[in-house]
Amino acid sequence: MITPHTADPQSGAAVKAADRAHVFHSWSAQGLIDPLAVAGAEGAYFWDYDGNRYLDFTSGLVYTNIGYQHPTVVAAVQEQAGRLATFAPAFAIDVRSEAARLIAERTPGDLDKIFFTNGGAEAVENAVRMARLHTGRPKVLSAYRSYHGGTSTAINLTGDPRRWASDSGTSGVVRFWAPFLYRSPFYASTEAEECARALEHLEATIAFEGPATIAAIILETIPGTAGIMTPPPGYLAGVREICDRHGIVFVLDEVMAGFGRTGKWFAAEHFDVVPDLLTFAKGVNSGYVPLGGVAISAAIAETFASRPYPGGLTYSGHPLACAAAVATIGVMADEKVVEHAAHIGETVLGPGLRDLAARHPSVGEVRGTGVFWALDLVKDRETREPLVPYNASGEANAPMAAFAAACKKNGLWPFVNMNRTHAVPACNITEAEAKEGLAALDLALAVADEHTA
Repeated sequence: MITPHTADPQSGAAVKAADRAHVFHSWSAQGLIDPLAVAGAEGAYFWDYDGNRYLDFTSGLVYTNIGYQHPTVVAAVQEQAGRLATFAPAFAIDVRSEAARLIAERTPGDLDKIFFTNGGAEAVENAVRMARLHTGRPKVLSAYRSYHGGTSTAINLTGDPRRWASDSGTSGVVRFWAPFLYRSPFYASTEAEECARALEHLEATIAFEGPATIAAIILETIPGTAGIMTPPPGYLAGVREICDRHGIVFVLDEVMAGFGRTGKWFAAEHFDVVPDLLTFAKGVNSGYVPLGGVAISAAIAETFASRPYPGGLTYSGHPLACAAAVATIGVMADEKVVEHAAHIGETVLGPGLRDLAARHPSVGEVRGTGVFWALDLVKDRETREPLVPYNASGEANAPMAAFAAACKKNGLWPFVNMNRTHAVPACNITEAEAKEGLAALDLALAVADEHTA
């Protein structure tokens, strides 16, 4: 085993060669990428075969909420593999039932029925199917600046450029602008204005589309990849009221924001809002074995009480994944991981990132809560011009590429998307580790500053 203090470049080269020969990577031009060969990981860190260790400020893809290789979860997966490694989803299995119970115990309101999937995109697919069947209506409204997954319906619901190549334009999706005061589409100057105008815009969109044609509105409770834009007070409650008035199913996508990421079990708790359907994945078991799902309200569950639900997956509620979920939720409860995420956000990450913003002209805005933060990087604070253009690539993206390279040089693996860097480490990151990450960001932002006006 390669530890963070040893090196084996020859093995690393072999891993890289096999990857380049046979692995087809997502979201990538295959001939233009150079994936890092990873030798191991533990806690908030991972390392390569050359002995370089990185503090992971991405949590994988914002899913290792309890860090890498937590011994309790690893042991639970091993024990389950020895006892019952797999079984079909039509049967009642103890670990599947327990995972569902533990999740339902933590979801808001009456979201007490759990449909298991293999990940977040499948959760969104099935939530939309449930909403359409429950209402008998075809359309779904989703926001620009959103990401809901890479499968057919989910990618069409997505509002960022990853949708463009696969956008069918006929999937019954209608997009609208959600609130984002820093780059307001409504020319608002206060959160109250942004909230009111965003709700008015949504009302108008519904009116022109025809309320009786709309099955669901889906929103990320706090949008993740699109920029961690916390909605203004009253917005989600306003959407809830609009949905109730028109008989529209309200779906909250908590795939990224759920399971402690925002300092609550679910981000919806920050806003005192209960959706009709809630999608989850990632942090439910920190990705140790793929798992996602839909938490379903009593009213929608009743729709399928005597009418079959026409959907399913071979590996729905896979015993190994559910064992990982049971163990992960147990770890989070026993070690007070959710409370720690709130504490580290309030006392270390939030203050530390705001301090960086005060000292670096490239930082236009700091947004976030818990261990879910974004720095909006700009060329000019006054005009708020992004450091790189929207969906930039190649030479146009050079300033962000230079920033990312500086992070890695200083032992930090960054989450970079367009003109933003996100601080999204493990929910149980220590204060010392968080401060280490802030120090590395400090050095890298000096590189970004070189590209400001």
